[in-house]
Amino acid sequence: MSTPQQHPASAKREGNRKRKLMMTLVVIVILVAAIAYGVYYFLVARFHEDTDDAYVNGNIVQITPQVTGTVIAVNADDTQTVKQGDAVVVLDPADARIALQQDEATLAQTVRRVHGLYVDDDQYRAQVAQRQSDLSKARDDLRRRLATGMAGAVSQEEISHARDAVKSAQAALDAAQQRLASNRALTANTTIDNHPDVLAAAAKVRDAYLAAARNTLPAPVTGYVARRTVQVGQRVSPGTPLISVVPLQQIWVDANFKEGQLKHMRVGQPVELTADKYGSSVMYHGKVVGFSAGTGSAFSLLPAQNATGNWIKVVQRLPVRIELDPKELEKHPLAIGLSTVVDVNIKNESGSPLSNIENTVYQTDVFAKYGDEADTKIARIIAANR
Repeated sequence: MSTPQQHPASAKREGNRKRKLMMTLVVIVILVAAIAYGVYYFLVARFHEDTDDAYVNGNIVQITPQVTGTVIAVNADDTQTVKQGDAVVVLDPADARIALQQDEATLAQTVRRVHGLYVDDDQYRAQVAQRQSDLSKARDDLRRRLATGMAGAVSQEEISHARDAVKSAQAALDAAQQRLASNRALTANTTIDNHPDVLAAAAKVRDAYLAAARNTLPAPVTGYVARRTVQVGQRVSPGTPLISVVPLQQIWVDANFKEGQLKHMRVGQPVELTADKYGSSVMYHGKVVGFSAGTGSAFSLLPAQNATGNWIKVVQRLPVRIELDPKELEKHPLAIGLSTVVDVNIKNESGSPLSNIENTVYQTDVFAKYGDEADTKIARIIAANR
């Protein structure tokens, strides 16, 4: 009868032992996990800051006209590629061509008229020399008559005529010199090429040529058409956005970190990130290149007014610009606006907390040729009419 009474007690002790063992195992697992996390945090995690509030950004190049006109051709559409210098939009050039032809004709006439001034200058110099010779002869004749008049060989009337001839020759010389001086005032210290009238006419030709050339709108950069708003037949004015081109080589990531995450963040620190487009299978590498000068709320349309009685503190986020590896971008392109997850290695704090790199320069030379072409045309017109 004792055995059945002892069995429940033995089972209870066995159950307590198992529970203690399980609790011990749980505690051990928790301790091991805590120690592992502590080691991981001390060696790795404390040197990293991450956020999923990060988005791809880049330059959006707007193609806008510089002159008023009617669109007669659109040579690119959304999602298509354009190369730098490609004629993307063409405006009707008829009016601009007529204006250019008129200004070219005016320049040709001006060159011929100015050329005539230099020809007249030579003629007026020859006339002055002739009048000086006539005056010299008249004076010599007067002296001879005065000398012979003292001997009574010449009458007073002849002497009077000789004096009149000297006065007439002097007046003719004065008139010739005046014409020469007036003409020289129009040509002094100049040539046909740099004469003020020619320069003014050439400036009008240059302006008209640029106006005509600007009826063709080239792509300033190589990229993808992100948005086309222009239609054939549309009347456009200067500054009207027609097409947006995104150069995918000029892409970066703006990561919005909480202000508490920025204490150890510096320019030049390495970054790893993934894009939702490709998932964790594609890892991008980059570096921190700069910090925004203000939080997003500071530049909002209606910035927060914290000097009120009912104030609630909100953790602010500061945009941090991250430069990506161009080779990785070429292999796995990213589009503006895509979401990313960013991880910054903050172990090396030798960099600057502010941007200290050289300013980025964006430029295009697709419009430079217009001025050279205009100068070539002007030089050709001047040479043909001088």
